[in-house]
Amino acid sequence: MIPVEHILLLSALLFTVGVLGVVLRRNVIVIFMSIELMLNAVNLSFVTFSRSLDSMSGVVFIFFIIVVAAAEAVVGLAIILSIYRTRNSLDIEEFNLLKW
Repeated sequence: MIPVEHILLLSALLFTVGVLGVVLRRNVIVIFMSIELMLNAVNLSFVTFSRSLDSMSGVVFIFFIIVVAAAEAVVGLAIILSIYRTRNSLDIEEFNLLKW
């Protein structure tokens, strides 16, 4: 059996890598994948707490997070594709569509 601390440390490491990907990268696809990585890190911690407490409430939260992540993936990729078609670039510095 893997100790709970090790799994939570892995979850925190994955979340940190996701945050660094959002903050440091300029490519929209990489930022999008980093957000998904952060959601999966939270899912891992919910699974860990659910297993350690013998409760199913963590699994219910995971189901809702997966549904939100799937909806985010569909809407996010549609937005990314429409911006790429108009700008021909996925550089975050060129996304000034909402500026006045």
